[in-house]
Amino acid sequence: MLENLKKLSRSVSKISTWLSCDKIPWVIAGPCSAESEQQVISTARALARSAHVNVFRAGIWKPRTRPNTFEGVGKIGLEWLKAVRAETALLTTTEVASARHVELCLDHDVDILWVGARTTVNPFLVQEIADVLKGVDIPVLVKNPVNAELGLWLGAIERLHHAGIRKLAAIHRGFSTYVEMEYRNYPNWQIPIELKRLVPSLPLICDPSHIGGSREFIEPISQTALDLGIEGLMIETHIDPDRALSDSRQQITPDVLIEMLDRLRIRNAQIADRHVKGQMAHLRAQISHVDAQIIQDLADRMKWVEQIGKLKQQHNIPVLQIDRWENLLRDHMAKACQLGLDSEFVKSVFELIHAQAVKRQL
Repeated sequence: MLENLKKLSRSVSKISTWLSCDKIPWVIAGPCSAESEQQVISTARALARSAHVNVFRAGIWKPRTRPNTFEGVGKIGLEWLKAVRAETALLTTTEVASARHVELCLDHDVDILWVGARTTVNPFLVQEIADVLKGVDIPVLVKNPVNAELGLWLGAIERLHHAGIRKLAAIHRGFSTYVEMEYRNYPNWQIPIELKRLVPSLPLICDPSHIGGSREFIEPISQTALDLGIEGLMIETHIDPDRALSDSRQQITPDVLIEMLDRLRIRNAQIADRHVKGQMAHLRAQISHVDAQIIQDLADRMKWVEQIGKLKQQHNIPVLQIDRWENLLRDHMAKACQLGLDSEFVKSVFELIHAQAVKRQL
C-alpha cells in the first residue's frame, strides 16, 4: 500500500497548476445551498472583493439526514453558477453524489467538483463517480468520510486517481461522534496529519464551518488549521445567513469573512534565523532522546508484563483484574494532573498500553 501511495503522491498535480493561490489562506467560499439566483449572485459579488477567495461554492443537491427538508434546487442552480463565473471570474464548485450529478456539472462547465462526506463513506458511489470522470481533466476535492476512518478517505482519493484524475485535494470537515461536545464534528487533527504524511503532495483544505457547526468557532478553527500548515479553507458564506434554508448557524456574511481573513496569522514555514534554527535543533534532539527512552521503557514494561502473565498461568489467576486496573488508571490520571498533563490524553495512552499488556498475557 505504501508504494502505491508514494506513486499517487508523485503524480498529484501541484495546486498552483489549477488554482491561483498566491495569497494564504486561499479560500473557497459561498453558501451551504444555492437558494435563488439573487442570493447566489449577491453573495458571489461580495466575495469577489477578497483577494483570498479563489472559488465560489454552493450546494445544488443537498444530502439531508431527514426527508421533507430542503434538499437543494437541483439542475437550475448550475445555471446560477455559470452566471457567477461570467460576472465575477471566480471559479465554481459544487458537491456531487452520483454519476448523474457529475454529468450535469460537466455539461454546465462547473470548474471543480467535490465529493461529500456522506459519499466518501460509500465506495460504490465513489467508484461510479470515478468511472464517469475517466478521461476528464477536472479538479476533484474529497471530503473526509463521516466516520473517522482514514482508509475510506484514502480509498476515495485512490479510486479517483486510478480514473486518471490528477488535480486532487482533500477537505477536512471533522468526524461525527455520539459524544456531546461544543463542536458539530470532532476535528481529530491526527487523521488529516496522517493523510498528509502518507501523501505529502496532496493539497489539504480545512472546512471550519462543518467542524464547528456554529459561526463563533470558524475563526479559531481556521487559525488552528493554518498553525498546522493547512493553507486552504472552505468556509460557508451567505449574504443573509440567519435566513439560510440549510445550516444557518454555521454560515457567516462575506463582510465578516473578509474581516476574519485579515486577522488570521500566517506562520512562516521556513526558518531563516540561524539562532532560531539552532534552538529548534537542540530542542528536537532533547525530544528524540525522550522518545527513545519512552520506547525503551515500554519494552522493559512488556518484559515484566510477560513475567506476570506466566505467574498468572501457573497459579490459575485471570489475566484481567479490573479493580487493580481501575485503581492504576485513576492514579495515573491524578499524577498527570499534578504534572500539568491532559488527564484524558494520559488515560488514552495507558488504555493502549493496558490493551497490549492483556494481549501479551493471553
